[in-house]
Amino acid sequence: MSGDTCLGSALCPAAGHKPKAGGLKGGSLGNKYVRLNVGGSLYYTTVQVLTRHDTMLKAMFSGRMEVLTDKEGWILIDRCGKHFGTILNYLRDDTIALPKHRQEIKELMAEAKYYLIQGLVDMCQAALQDKKDLYEPVCSIPIITSPKEEERLIESSMKPVVKLLYNRSNNKYSYTSNSDDNLLKNIELFDKLSLRFNGRVLFIKDVIGDEICCWSFYGQGRKIAEVCCTSIVYATEKKQTKVEFPEARIYEETLNVLLYETPRVPDNSLLEATSRSRSQASHSEDDEGFELRDRVRRIHVKRYSTYDDRQLGH
Repeated sequence: MSGDTCLGSALCPAAGHKPKAGGLKGGSLGNKYVRLNVGGSLYYTTVQVLTRHDTMLKAMFSGRMEVLTDKEGWILIDRCGKHFGTILNYLRDDTIALPKHRQEIKELMAEAKYYLIQGLVDMCQAALQDKKDLYEPVCSIPIITSPKEEERLIESSMKPVVKLLYNRSNNKYSYTSNSDDNLLKNIELFDKLSLRFNGRVLFIKDVIGDEICCWSFYGQGRKIAEVCCTSIVYATEKKQTKVEFPEARIYEETLNVLLYETPRVPDNSLLEATSRSRSQASHSEDDEGFELRDRVRRIHVKRYSTYDDRQLGH
């Protein structure tokens, strides 16, 4: 059996008492219980269990290494005793139920490495890998906390960047009836795009900017396009803020920003969208050519409008 009882004052070495060093002969104790004090926790086991596997414990209790004992006969091991009971169970049965939390598995693995119990180390490593595969996030979305952080993220990214700025508190007018729904749709589209293009595009969120809802697209550290989704509408004797959801435009700009991937990854939907855009381009764009331009395409969706989308009776 094993015990986790903390060492009481009656079992502690007296002040100034020096633990005795000695050796244990492998056959001197046989299956008799030995008393272990592991970092202040007490355990009872047999030499047969401790020498069952080729570990440091076998070297300690087969006479190849010196062991320290206090005046009460407790064998002292200067390690944390938290997981020693689990180690004893592994030595007895060659298997154990590992802790549920990653931190405790890491602690147990550190003890197993110290005692040179390779089988238990392998079990811990496999469990940690399984938990990593299970809980590893599909994608990580940074949230901007300062302009300097945004600049550093975009400049250091080797991938194209799509940023969604949404800050409902910036508005000084009341919202139209559909604005809240459209703002939510923009956020939901951002989440869907971040999952679809995870690994190819860096998606970041900004909740401190001046706009209410605005998409920005970056390639090679430079802003390529911007889609502003807010506009002002004039209701009866007052202004209102309207949030739009230009889904097709946002999706198109996300595909366009993939042109700045290095190295480029073939994408059928990207090729189809860009070829369609070129075929429908204006003559002025034909004259300029289709090379990547230095200027930023700013798309303001119905920036000023007299349209009132409120339902009748509101």
